[in-house]
Amino acid sequence: MIEEEYIRLIFGLKLKQMRTDKNLSLFGLAKITGLSKSYLNEIEKGKKYPKRDKILLLAEALETNYDNLVSLKLDKNLAPIGEILQSNILKEIPLDLFGIKESDLIDIIAEAPLKVNAFISTIFEIAKHYNLTKESFFLAALRSYQEANNNFFEDIENQVEKFAKAYSIDLSKRLSVKELEEILTEEYGYVINNEELSEHKELINLRSVFVPTSKTLLVSSETDESQRLFIYAKEIAYNYLDITDRLYTFSWIKFERFDQVLNNFLASYFAGALLIPRKSLVENLKVFFEKPTFDPIAFQKLIASYTDSPETFYQRLTNILPKDFNIKNLFFLRFGYKPERDDIKLTKELHITNLLEPHANESNEHYCRRWISLQTIKEIPNTDKEHLFDAQVSFYEHSGVEYFTISSATKDPFRKGYYRSIGFGIMITPNSSSKIAFLKEESIKKRQVGVTCESCRITDCKERVAPPKTVERKLRFAQTDEVVSHIFEKYK
Repeated sequence: MIEEEYIRLIFGLKLKQMRTDKNLSLFGLAKITGLSKSYLNEIEKGKKYPKRDKILLLAEALETNYDNLVSLKLDKNLAPIGEILQSNILKEIPLDLFGIKESDLIDIIAEAPLKVNAFISTIFEIAKHYNLTKESFFLAALRSYQEANNNFFEDIENQVEKFAKAYSIDLSKRLSVKELEEILTEEYGYVINNEELSEHKELINLRSVFVPTSKTLLVSSETDESQRLFIYAKEIAYNYLDITDRLYTFSWIKFERFDQVLNNFLASYFAGALLIPRKSLVENLKVFFEKPTFDPIAFQKLIASYTDSPETFYQRLTNILPKDFNIKNLFFLRFGYKPERDDIKLTKELHITNLLEPHANESNEHYCRRWISLQTIKEIPNTDKEHLFDAQVSFYEHSGVEYFTISSATKDPFRKGYYRSIGFGIMITPNSSSKIAFLKEESIKKRQVGVTCESCRITDCKERVAPPKTVERKLRFAQTDEVVSHIFEKYK
């Protein structure tokens, strides 16, 4: 049905374009063809598709031929709209998740095709400029979906509790690998192979591959306990939630449809909620947040009581704090680092409620070296620690906003020679300070920070690795504008 709508819409767009090129009004075209003005209006809006005899009438009136009029090919002015309509992009993204009907988009396009086309063309140009791929577009859509729901999904939380009850799992205790492995093999008929992946050097960075035809789960012998727990929990999620359109590899992923991206997230959410139960975490966080001073050792012990993966713990905080503590101004960042290249990349991010600082940029600028995440990731290769933790209050000089930021740096569990750090930030507001007592603490180290070196106004920064060219350009423009304004005043 939707494809028929596309065909009707494209025909209507072409008809309207040809009519306006001839300087014909709807009234004029109706008079020439003998068709009613209201009928022609419905055709142009994609509501109706004329029969062959009427198409011949329209072709003759517009001095074109039948084949040209019914062709789905649009001229260059409307080509981007045609590409969107004939691609799978609208089908691949479940627009209903965002409360949007596909028919609504079609109506918008039909009402103002040239303006919509200009907007789409602009998006395409931006996408090309920043090398935006289909994968990055899908991931951006997923982040928007998470942020729209404050990254909390009640139905998945309830499913975890139902699962635990059905399988007699005590959520007050840390789960064991054996416990989850028994469920996979005995309940879902899995065969677990721990040798196959190590025989293929090309798969050295993979931790698991699932072969659906034989229900064989290939798990790398290099996986540690926390990785194996997460892999097993995620496989349980796919089965318990009855998800079939899924990804089959971890941690490298290849997806073809948005549903696969969404389902991967839902399974991961289930796994995180199973490994770090909501009720227990909320109780422990309440106790920790009542402390007047921040205790980094106690916080690391809290992480370790649930998981050996700081990333899993910080991800879980993005679910719990917005829902159970009404703390929604949060950000989660993951950085990757290879010392030999001295190259730091932001590989994952999530912002709840606001697009908080810091956020990703695609302009090859240098992230502020005063960020706690970048400090820990640069330092850990030179230590013998498995987990390097630090915290600070970051004051953003250009916005005047403060965040309590914490960071955990570890070796990258999936790539040898690489390191990663997780940054987690809470905006310091009257609301967050009323829920977390130590946010009022004056002794927590505080640093003035920027976003990127190129856009930073801090003049005495010793950590700067690039000149503030963006700031300098804005200053030049402001000076030019000021002089031009004076000239206008002088000669008016």
